[in-house]
Amino acid sequence: MRTTTEQTAEGPAGATTLLRFATAGSVDDGKSTLVGRLLYDSKSVLADQLEAVEQASRNRGRDTPDLALLTDGLRAEREQGITIDVAHRYFATARRRFVLADSPGHEQYTRNMVTGTSTADLAVVLVDARKGVVEQTRRHVAIAALLRVPHVVLAVNKMDLAGYEEAVFARIAVELTAYATELGVPEITAIPISALAGDNVVEPSANMDWYGGPTVLEHLESVPVSRDLSGDARLPVQYVIRPQTAEHPDYRGYAGQIAAGSFHVGESVTVLPSGQVTTIAAIDALGVPVPSASAPESVTVLFDDALDVARGDLVVPTAGAPELTRRVEATVCHLHERPLVVGAHVLLKHTTRTVKAVVKDLPYRIDTGHGLARRPRPDSLTANDLATIVLHTSEPLAMDGYAHSRRTGSFLLIDPADGATLAAGMAGAAFTDGCEGGL
Repeated sequence: MRTTTEQTAEGPAGATTLLRFATAGSVDDGKSTLVGRLLYDSKSVLADQLEAVEQASRNRGRDTPDLALLTDGLRAEREQGITIDVAHRYFATARRRFVLADSPGHEQYTRNMVTGTSTADLAVVLVDARKGVVEQTRRHVAIAALLRVPHVVLAVNKMDLAGYEEAVFARIAVELTAYATELGVPEITAIPISALAGDNVVEPSANMDWYGGPTVLEHLESVPVSRDLSGDARLPVQYVIRPQTAEHPDYRGYAGQIAAGSFHVGESVTVLPSGQVTTIAAIDALGVPVPSASAPESVTVLFDDALDVARGDLVVPTAGAPELTRRVEATVCHLHERPLVVGAHVLLKHTTRTVKAVVKDLPYRIDTGHGLARRPRPDSLTANDLATIVLHTSEPLAMDGYAHSRRTGSFLLIDPADGATLAAGMAGAAFTDGCEGGL
């Protein structure tokens, strides 16, 4: 069963594309084993890494390598047999490069799953075929919907322990697909797998001839990747370059990574928050002049006019400039053990700009265990809570809605006293149509 349209493989240039994906799911659904199987079967494990895993597996009384140990790197993870922190791994095939984040399954590590999935192009949500959909599975699908992850894979794992029965897979796939669709997940693909045995992970399974869709790796290699090339362009200024040498006495460039869209020489742009309007005179990429540049390239732009531009300013097309605001309504995931309350003074870091802010309101907490149900007026936010928040900032911000741009619609809240990261935020409405009041 496939719940999305067929995707075509990319051409030779696909080998240079990068896909960021994350795993999620309930405890013991096999996330780390799936990641280990992907690395092992795609021959992305170094000999010394495999030797260390084999030795650790023998020490634990296993006859075969425990592939989960390829990602569970913390000592506590290995001892307890669970994933605690987000483990990032990098590998490549002939068709694409990958950055994967293996996220914890326990509810108390929800914040880790949020951070691991926040930059993902795709989320793989695992379900134990024997247990079916559980509350934590629903929670992780809801978080993927909140984070606007464009592609979700429903990997029904441990099919070997369910007799490779098509009916078992179909029941789980239909239930979770309907739930994800209600929450507004744009694209869903269901794949029956056995991470332990390797069925439909890298190679097609001989035990499930009733399934005609892609393996997990085939889907990862072919799913389209958006790099925010369309829409309004955004360039947060990270550094002002003024060499002031005899060779370049008047050089004044503004360096940063393009967060969205494209910029062109001769284009009219506005610098925010000052509102100064100018024209791009030149664009340098790695010291070489280019006629245009797109996200996520790092570039230096030069203007026709000598403007007062500093780190934290945002360069945007004059025709598509966002409105400035000091009132920020957003969805946040609270990351710190220290509670967040109304009246708290924080620092808000948006792209390269950091401003003072105060928490004005906490309208409701989001119960991701029950759809996206709203629980009004929490007294405070504690670690792993997701909630809506209203902030007032000391200076105006040029912030897009998170639904419009995941890069320029996100921010961090920081404790001004000790620099601790308190919460991660997503500006604008977090709910799709039909989710008002929860599902």
